[in-house]
Amino acid sequence: MKRVSFHTLGCKLNFAETSTFKRQFVDLGYSFVDFSTPADVVLINTCSVTENADKDARKAVRRALKLSPDARVIVVGCYAQLRPEEVASIPGVYLVLGNEEKFHISDYLHRESDADDVRIAVGDIAETTDFGVAFSAEHSGRTRAFLKVQDGCDYNCTYCTIPMARGRSRSESIERTIEHSSHILSQGFREIVLSGVNVGDYGAGQSATLYELLVRLLDLPGDFRIRVSSIEPNLLDDDIIALAASTERLCSHFHIPLQSGSDVVLRRMRRRYNTAMYAERIEAVLAAMPNAGIGVDVIVGTPGETAEQFRESYEYLVNLPCSYLHVFNYSDRPGTIAANMVEKVPHAERAERSAMLRMLDRRKRRTFMEQQIGRVLKVLFEEERNGTVSGFSENYSRVVVLPQTGLSNAILPVSVTEMRSNTLFGSLVERPTASSGNMGLPVLT
Repeated sequence: MKRVSFHTLGCKLNFAETSTFKRQFVDLGYSFVDFSTPADVVLINTCSVTENADKDARKAVRRALKLSPDARVIVVGCYAQLRPEEVASIPGVYLVLGNEEKFHISDYLHRESDADDVRIAVGDIAETTDFGVAFSAEHSGRTRAFLKVQDGCDYNCTYCTIPMARGRSRSESIERTIEHSSHILSQGFREIVLSGVNVGDYGAGQSATLYELLVRLLDLPGDFRIRVSSIEPNLLDDDIIALAASTERLCSHFHIPLQSGSDVVLRRMRRRYNTAMYAERIEAVLAAMPNAGIGVDVIVGTPGETAEQFRESYEYLVNLPCSYLHVFNYSDRPGTIAANMVEKVPHAERAERSAMLRMLDRRKRRTFMEQQIGRVLKVLFEEERNGTVSGFSENYSRVVVLPQTGLSNAILPVSVTEMRSNTLFGSLVERPTASSGNMGLPVLT
């Protein structure tokens, strides 16, 4: 039996799509091996959000060929879509597929060609209407699944290549999404994370909305919960907030991209909100769910960002009641408007600003975790290791308790008692009983 290995770079959406590729290779009669093991075919699913992401993709190709010199290396994903000729020039690459063609691997894999003929199949992503259903498991124990519900983006932020890499915003229908979700739940998963490039734009062009999808998903039978992976502040409306506040099935956790706390920089980025509107959305979430977890994306060093504008952004973030920051150094991306801007921030200055924000992130995480002490959180247990069992709460806090048999994949209330080494510890409020159902465990209602 032929062997195939996979290596995925970038976002959770890529991981979900790699799971689809795996199922395709099963249908082709392949067996899976780890990326560190020799294989007949190696598929590398790439990201291209930064220059380092491109470098990581090239390193992955070299590593694959070192382990498997005769392997057919297939490169797919955003790097392949944006710079196919560059990818094809990497010695040893056998096939380069764009973000529409990658869902039809079997159509390209076994076509006859010369051994040295690198084949490129990359179409105009702007014309695609293909969606490509995908979901992936976060853990082998079937606890949390990432379900792709949306792809592409109609925004035109000056620093971003995603519209060029993934095309226009498009979604799966509500009915089909319900079918996929029902299938995931039937396999025993307890949490579905709705994933996409711009999840809040779900239903664009279909007369559907993310709110309507959430209402339908929450009506499905079973003991589970739904989490939204990321949502733009201008798309996080009051209906979604109220819905999350009304039920434990919709996690009180929102990852909301900000990118800058300076209105001047936001306008230069062509973002669709200002700092006042962003703060109002955060306040609305916390008014409805005071213990909600709120994550924030920030980019430092975009072209033209002055020291004063960065300081303004920093002070804004200091006062923003969020739980954590994801900090990114700006990276020129070919084809973007920002790449042609001449007022570049020196790399050393970007690094210094990034370090300041990462220190602020550590303070915010610690403050948020300290606020959890004495609270009861609903934790989806996922992993047993070194005498403990851990998982994530509804507000995305990682919680550890002493293990008990059969806790994996159970959602149980935990009383948080302390924080050690940036991790929360607690004890079960309810003890598992043999008559509780769900493998002898109390379940979320």
